[in-house]
Amino acid sequence: MTYLNDLPSRSIQFYSTAPYPCSYLPGQKARSQVAIPSQLIKTEVYSELVSVGFRRSGLFTYRPHCDGCRACVPVRLPVERFQPNRTQRKLWNRMRTMRVKVSPLRWDPRHFDLYQRYQSRRHPGAGMDQDDQAQYTQFLLTSRVRSDMAEFTDDEGVVRMVAIMDRVDTGISAVYTFYDPDWRGSLGTYGILWQLEYCRHLGLQWLYLGYWIEESPKMSYKSRFQPHQILRGGVWIEPSPR
Repeated sequence: MTYLNDLPSRSIQFYSTAPYPCSYLPGQKARSQVAIPSQLIKTEVYSELVSVGFRRSGLFTYRPHCDGCRACVPVRLPVERFQPNRTQRKLWNRMRTMRVKVSPLRWDPRHFDLYQRYQSRRHPGAGMDQDDQAQYTQFLLTSRVRSDMAEFTDDEGVVRMVAIMDRVDTGISAVYTFYDPDWRGSLGTYGILWQLEYCRHLGLQWLYLGYWIEESPKMSYKSRFQPHQILRGGVWIEPSPR
């Protein structure tokens, strides 16, 4: 066990998991560093953990801790300085008729149906496409920090996207977004644009997007949001635009 001395609670400890297959780099093994005990990780502590690269999955708060690999890079967007590109502006204007409802985490069979369709089409064979109701609830609807969900519906009231968000002291950590795989347009990109606007509405400074892997095509969309910051060596830096 090790301790991070700058956390508000010295009772938080950390352990490394056993190696497991990496979800993003074929043939690679991954490890995670997990913060425990989970019941002590409330909003104040969680905010500090997010600021040093941790994320949440259900009751587990973790960050990559792989042997000899540093491919997973935490990314965050400065809300007030973000500048959408031409494609993002056009998408925002085209999708603004979507209706959005923000609520506490809750079970909804429509959401679960959408989640299953999203996993089966976007991530077939990755394991999550076999999630049952209990696994879905544990993954997305279980939290000890302040968490909300944003439900996006079209003009006919059909749910097209759901975004799970954690509120931290200075921003929002985007936990997970799933959407209709048959919907026209880039729902995932629109979800990030909306969360940026939601941060701005709440007066929050950062939108944390989780991890970016340069070698992973699935992650390439994150680098298209400019400017952004990445966490390197414990310091948030702003890389030069490509």
